[in-house]
Amino acid sequence: MRFSILISFFFLSISIFAQKPKQLQSSEIFEAIKKLNVLGSVMYVAAHPDDENTHLITYLANQRHYDTRYISLTRGDGGQNLIGSETQDLLGVIRTQELLAARRLDGGLQSFSRANDFGYSKTPDETLELWDKKEVLSDLVWAIRQYQPDVIINRFTNTTDRPNHGHHTASAILSLEAFDIVNDNSKFPEQLNYVSTWQPKKLYQNASWWWYGSQEAFAKVDKSAWSSLDIGVYYPSKGLSNREIAAESRSQHRCQGMGTLSERGTYMEYFQPLKGDMKGGDLFEGINTTWSRVEGGKPIEAVINDAINNFKFENPSNIIPQLLKAKSMIEALPNGNWRNNKLKDIKEVIKQCLGLYLEASANTYAATPGDSVSVNLEVTNRSEQPISVQSIIFMGSGRDTTINFSPKFNTPFKFKTKIKIPENAELTGHYWLQDAGTPNMYTVKDQTMRGLAENIRASKATFLISVNGNIIDYTIDINYKWEDNVKGELFRPFEITPPVFVNFTEKSYVFPDNNSKTVRLKLRAGKDKIQGKLALQLPYGWISTPNSLDFNLDSKEEEKIYQFEVKSNNSAAEDWVHAVATIGGQTYDKEVQYINYDHIPIQTVMRPNKAKFTKLNIITKGKNIGYIMGAGDEIPASLRQLGFEVKLLNDNDITKENLKQFDAIITGIRVYNTNEKMKFHQPVLYDYVNNGGTLIVQYNNNSDLYLNDVAPFSMKLSRDRVTKENAAITILKPDHWVLNTPNKITQKDFEGWIQERGLYFANQWDNQKLETIIACNDPNETPKDGGMLIGNYGKGKYIFSAYAWFRQLPAGVSGAYRIFANMIAGGK
Repeated sequence: MRFSILISFFFLSISIFAQKPKQLQSSEIFEAIKKLNVLGSVMYVAAHPDDENTHLITYLANQRHYDTRYISLTRGDGGQNLIGSETQDLLGVIRTQELLAARRLDGGLQSFSRANDFGYSKTPDETLELWDKKEVLSDLVWAIRQYQPDVIINRFTNTTDRPNHGHHTASAILSLEAFDIVNDNSKFPEQLNYVSTWQPKKLYQNASWWWYGSQEAFAKVDKSAWSSLDIGVYYPSKGLSNREIAAESRSQHRCQGMGTLSERGTYMEYFQPLKGDMKGGDLFEGINTTWSRVEGGKPIEAVINDAINNFKFENPSNIIPQLLKAKSMIEALPNGNWRNNKLKDIKEVIKQCLGLYLEASANTYAATPGDSVSVNLEVTNRSEQPISVQSIIFMGSGRDTTINFSPKFNTPFKFKTKIKIPENAELTGHYWLQDAGTPNMYTVKDQTMRGLAENIRASKATFLISVNGNIIDYTIDINYKWEDNVKGELFRPFEITPPVFVNFTEKSYVFPDNNSKTVRLKLRAGKDKIQGKLALQLPYGWISTPNSLDFNLDSKEEEKIYQFEVKSNNSAAEDWVHAVATIGGQTYDKEVQYINYDHIPIQTVMRPNKAKFTKLNIITKGKNIGYIMGAGDEIPASLRQLGFEVKLLNDNDITKENLKQFDAIITGIRVYNTNEKMKFHQPVLYDYVNNGGTLIVQYNNNSDLYLNDVAPFSMKLSRDRVTKENAAITILKPDHWVLNTPNKITQKDFEGWIQERGLYFANQWDNQKLETIIACNDPNETPKDGGMLIGNYGKGKYIFSAYAWFRQLPAGVSGAYRIFANMIAGGK
């Protein structure tokens, strides 16, 4: 046997999910072969993860075999998180992965724009202003030109005659505008260096009964000019109905609580025509979806039909000759979208028919530029069709050797080699988080990266496989594989990281007086034996002791805590502070956070570190706080910054005797939506207030409450919210204790808020028992005064406050801290 290896690093703009290589069942392979003869594509447009119609995506991808792509204009960063404490861009990472998990189940494809989900918006005008309409429109035009859909379907309507999220309406407005300009080479001409203009044939709106208020009202709508589809089909090859697959897909949006029951049977979807040549009733009526749409492509259909007719479920490899012939014919076509897409598809079908297993797994999940990494490789041919491995390529390392080996039937060909990561290799990470953006838009400078679901993986292995003399290249990500005693074989992405990570142990540091505060930094080694200097980059008025300090870490993954004493000479200040580690003259400022949930791959999020330093003029009263966590928030850590002792209370802690020790009890966000036992705890909490305690209840969703009453008085929650974070505040009770004791609250305390004022305000209450304190509203709306309600109950104080403290306190907003401290004081 002649045995050698061609080693280098290969940089490709492809992202593959870190999981065990998937082998399709024969019935799935058969469907993939049939898809080779369908040249139709659809783009579904909406605003957020979980906006998409998974019933329709599943149907179009599996029943019709169209390339079906969902473009979500945002990654959902501004939503709430029902499974953890991640917010903003970290939540966007989770929701990105949940969308990808959904697409793996329903067969769709996924794209994004650079728009950031800045939170709920009531009007499309506000949305388009904050997003930078031109740039988001550019991203949508780019996606259409890049993927060339025949049909575009909007999830939402572009009209404003019904209440709707501003992001939703904006997505439809942009889609209509993009449809009209995407074929105009004077629009966004810089894109034409990479793609050509394109004109979709049709644009529809996916109509639904909820636009009309009820199913009964929708039934009365004249749909004679609309298209419709029964998407309730059953797939014998899968043993599932379309709606069952769609439910499983939608249930991947776990952080949004979108778990859905599966259903079966007929179900109609309706489509209102908006633009294009609307011939007949079917979405694709008048659109050629055969190989004859491609110059020179018509003969390919017969070859693939031959493969379909001769396919044997017990031996898929018997049609390899037909597939190889079709592949050669596709390769001979002029370069174009369908030629390239179908070439990729048929190569995958050949791989599946061969039962070909390819794996490249590193001996570590992370390494740094310049490191050498051991990689375990495997090639297993589980068919009787002979193949040979010509070479395995890891471009860039400078080694140049080859393989010429023919694995025996069903006998794994395994070997180990070492690759060297180039000194100039780019770090992995989430590409949209690497450059400073705004709260409303991400910055992505590279045009070719825009819209990708995930970052480019630099570490790939390309296997050159010869099948009947035809060389086929298969490129896969290098991953890390390990054995878990409970879960078995697991995979995660292989990461290229800096030699050291620098994390602040807190994201916000509050200085309530003139004393110094200890600021701790956690350093994590990306390689063995590193040493250098660590320093804070402090704005004017801040002083650290020492100015810098030496650090050393002996072993990779070792973590150490280093600390500085910091004080401020300012009377009041809010500043962002960064920390830098210097090794051999090179500076490093990346922090790392690992996101680990069972339903998505482990995410290694690397971003420039920062922490908010806030110098406050504040007085606090009370010391011991009991906190009942709900869906998850960071308020306990924020209150500890003020010197409060905060104890997280579990269900067993909520007893009459135990609560006596606390100066205040605070319920976390959405606790009444997430903890079923709150209905049993509520009488205990009321008794605590009756005996002199202070109870602070934060916002809860007005639906799916585990009990009807979250107050000891009559009070009804609503969907009222104020999305403008700088909405004017009207002080209704200037002499009320919560605005005066122990801190005098003024309009200045409502400045500098982020994302929103508040959400799920009350809209009905007993005004004899509950006092309104402040009010605010979004433009063109009436004042909302149900965001803070305070009442005496027995000897204590009950406070309902749906203002967004869970956003303001972790962000170090000075005034929010002062108001919250007053609520805790309870007028004492």
